[in-house]
Amino acid sequence: MASGSDRNPIIIGGLPSQVPDFDPEETQEWLDSLDAAVDERGRERARYLMLRLIERARERRVAVPEMRSTDYVNTIATKDEPFFPGNEEIERKVLNATRWNAAVMVSRAQRPGIGVGGHIATFASSASLYDVGFNHFFRGKDEGDGGDQVFFQGHASPGIYARAYLLDRLSEAQLDAFRQEKSKAPYGLSSYPHPRLMPDFWEFPTVSMGLGPLGAIYQARMNRYMEARGIADTSKSHVWAFLGDGEMDEPESLGQLSIAAREGLDNLTFVVNCNLQRLDGPVRGNGKIMQELESQFRGAGWNVIKLVWDRSWDPLLAQDRDGILVNKLNTTPDGQFQTYATETGAYIRQHFFGDDHRLRAMVENMTDDQILHLGRGGHDHRKIYAAYAAAKAHKGQPTVILAQTVKGWTLGPNFEGRNATHQMKKLTVEDLKRFRDRLHLPIPDKDLEDGLPPYYHPGEKSEEIQYMHDRRKGLGGYVPTRVVRAKPLALPGDKAYATAKKGSGAQKIATTMAFVRILKDLMRDKEIGKRFVPIAPDEYRTFGMDAFFPSAKIYNPLGQSYESVDRELLLAYKESPTGQMLHDGITEAGCTASLIAAGSAYATHGEPLIPVYVFYSMFGFQRTGDQFWQMADQLSRGFVLGATAGRTTLTGEGLQHADGHSQLLASTNPACVAYDPAYGYEIAHIVKDGLRRMYGETADGRPGEDVFYYLTVYNEPIVHPAEPEDVDVEGILKGLHRIKPGGKGEHSAQILASGVAVPWALEAQQILADEWNVKADVWSATSWNELRRDAVEVEEHNLLHPEEEQRVPYVTQKLQGAEGPTLAVSDWMRSVPDQIARWVPGTYQSLGADGFGFADTRGAARRFFHIDTQSIVLGVLTELAKEGKVDRSLLKQAIDRYQLLDVAAADAGEAGGDA
Repeated sequence: MASGSDRNPIIIGGLPSQVPDFDPEETQEWLDSLDAAVDERGRERARYLMLRLIERARERRVAVPEMRSTDYVNTIATKDEPFFPGNEEIERKVLNATRWNAAVMVSRAQRPGIGVGGHIATFASSASLYDVGFNHFFRGKDEGDGGDQVFFQGHASPGIYARAYLLDRLSEAQLDAFRQEKSKAPYGLSSYPHPRLMPDFWEFPTVSMGLGPLGAIYQARMNRYMEARGIADTSKSHVWAFLGDGEMDEPESLGQLSIAAREGLDNLTFVVNCNLQRLDGPVRGNGKIMQELESQFRGAGWNVIKLVWDRSWDPLLAQDRDGILVNKLNTTPDGQFQTYATETGAYIRQHFFGDDHRLRAMVENMTDDQILHLGRGGHDHRKIYAAYAAAKAHKGQPTVILAQTVKGWTLGPNFEGRNATHQMKKLTVEDLKRFRDRLHLPIPDKDLEDGLPPYYHPGEKSEEIQYMHDRRKGLGGYVPTRVVRAKPLALPGDKAYATAKKGSGAQKIATTMAFVRILKDLMRDKEIGKRFVPIAPDEYRTFGMDAFFPSAKIYNPLGQSYESVDRELLLAYKESPTGQMLHDGITEAGCTASLIAAGSAYATHGEPLIPVYVFYSMFGFQRTGDQFWQMADQLSRGFVLGATAGRTTLTGEGLQHADGHSQLLASTNPACVAYDPAYGYEIAHIVKDGLRRMYGETADGRPGEDVFYYLTVYNEPIVHPAEPEDVDVEGILKGLHRIKPGGKGEHSAQILASGVAVPWALEAQQILADEWNVKADVWSATSWNELRRDAVEVEEHNLLHPEEEQRVPYVTQKLQGAEGPTLAVSDWMRSVPDQIARWVPGTYQSLGADGFGFADTRGAARRFFHIDTQSIVLGVLTELAKEGKVDRSLLKQAIDRYQLLDVAAADAGEAGGDA
């Protein structure tokens, strides 16, 4: 055997062999002892001794590297399990009633003429995991704080409804209206956790898999942020996220584990329901998903608690002196365990225990039925309680509980552990009878044979129901419950927006900087300044927000333990435990999760926060659009800034940075109020109105509307004019206002432009007047999306109210009577301005940046897409020619005069300007 000095000087498994050995004789004695243990007692005994040494080393704070995974047994030893404070018999009765009602609700939803579907197998596997939480851990909101935040696994919603029914929170009529939200209104229940659809019940939308884990991490972080900044006492709040092992394949599920560990979020617990199945089959048929997840979570710095086996395994493991049973558990793949879940006790005796005489001896006194009921830890209330208690007590790290269960547990042999169980929605009469018998419920056969299967309720005065109410009262109220305690904010007046309304004078600034200046003034406001939460993905300097570093500072719970390299500069990078700015790194997904958590704080904790998330425009709705739907569902509010917007404005960056479509994507989200402003004074009015709508008092007395504002702003410097005295504020907010009427000219036209295209339109207006005898009015279309939304609402009203005076869309009203054809132009694809085409009176045409972006000068890119100043001139002349007002020969003259077929002939345009 090679001695320590003979080994290669490398690091193996985290153990540095290059470190000098100052006592080789002592080292050799330890090595000899290990060799003796292997030779005399076998490898399994030696392995056990090594593991105990590692355990003792950690107890003595010796820095031993973490193991990636541990044996396929429970992390918490039987001797270390705490006293279980509940009445397990009553809790089992409660759970049986909940299981029944959840399954029956879904089965009844499949009745003839309805057939809306549902899922029962997920809750069947996780029912005990939830029940222990409801009975002993989940804090409600009755004490006046936010309680615990529980992210329920989306497919388990029937079980949550079923428990609420037992507690008289939901009626039988509501259970029968599952997934029939409109046809059975007001009784309809949403398919999954949807706060927007059930705003008094659900808090967090989770069924878009992967977003629940991500959201839970940033919710736990937001809780710490709010406490650090003195906004809310969240010290009692714990975040629980119930997830599926198949769900952990989603990149979002595991992608942000490191931030939870880095910031020591011990207020966070993941509970991963490891039923070993995805929607169609095993998660890791040839492997072991629990071992894999343990490695990933441990490597990320989490505390891992494995809950693998129930108490029936304890006697077997206690007699496993040589580790043969543990080895068998370690080496059996998940696919085989799923087979065992569907087979007989005799099959398990033969195929699991039959390989080795020592294994056979362990179960020789057990019946086949006893072997069959060797269960999984996720169904054992005492084991679950021990895991939850350990998670709550653990300090300094987030905890993940990996709980092994059987998908479809208790539903019978046609459901349990079957590959197709996720898609099975209806129980036959025989299934129902077996299910009833398994749950020991007093439901006669005739009630199962005639008509729809009944719900079961043991009675309001029964000990089960009284027990449930008592437990929830002791824990501070019912869960899930969404409560809005926040009051409308005292919003700043016009003074806060005065700088923006003055314009930029002779200085050229980008609309991004115009917004940042407004934000800086708002953050100084004594009433609401501290409630702003700036969020950016490692791009604050790009957006000109580094000026905030010295005063607002970057939030870091550990503070700044190093000397910043730019500490001598005025705008030095500054971190602080009480910092206001969230600098989440290069992760748009993480930033959006922060946005959602901050934007829903008014409901979660009763304290409004005003998130302002600024990002590269291309990486918003395109990259994290699913999360913006999650934001809408969670009723979050705030400002979303698509900076460096436009297909041609972010010069030099090229295809994957050139955003010409996010406004179109934004138009698909009903909660998104989207604007594309051109000038600072427009931004001022939009921001002011956004604060009013989201954080002021609504007409019906509620504190704000459940919307969020999306502004696309640019990095191209332009001169911002002062606000006109006769400014059309209504037009700015509704989406269209005229900024400069045409002068003299024989023919008339209208030019509608948005964002960075407004200056091109104004230049084109001058050229048309000077060179082509055309007077063109220029309009700033601050929101194509809002104009369309208004028009659609008007048409809907007119459709359903033909007897009333027919309404007219706002865009039609504004352009009614305007002379000449209308040409729309923007730095977006034509589909964006084309949204309003059908409601514009007269001839309408658009120019747009359709196609892939590319790197070049702004001028060349705009000439290529034919949206530049000269192309606008040609566009107006073309529409006039179509109407017979000018000769078509003028069009070729314009093309030749401006060299519109030669991209290289275009003026390069304004260069630079990150913000």
